Amino acid sequence: MNKEILIALGAGVGAPARYLVDVAVKKWHRSMIPIETLAINTVGSFVFGLTAHQRPTIVYIAGIGFAGAFTTWSSFAIEAHHLIKTKYQVKAYLYLALTLVMGIGAAALGNIL
Repeated sequence: MNKEILIALGAGVGAPARYLVDVAVKKWHRSMIPIETLAINTVGSFVFGLTAHQRPTIVYIAGIGFAGAFTTWSSFAIEAHHLIKTKYQVKAYLYLALTLVMGIGAAALGNIL
């Protein structure tokens, strides 16, 4: 099957999954730090790390397609900017640090597994 179709199939699952996780976490917990985006990006990093060295079909569907559509750099960036702009610098820098450490840690763990 064409790699673009495989990527689109994974993305077709990843984008709605991101939305559903975002809504569910917001109902469950509200915080000054957007933990829904932190959780989504951490899980997506783990999935990408887990699939990064698999056969191409898995990389296209689960890594590039699903994890690429599931994770969200733009939400992370705008949320961090909003925290800084609204004078929540400590929370903003905590969010930035947690995102980097948890994302890289999750990707590394997935890659090891």
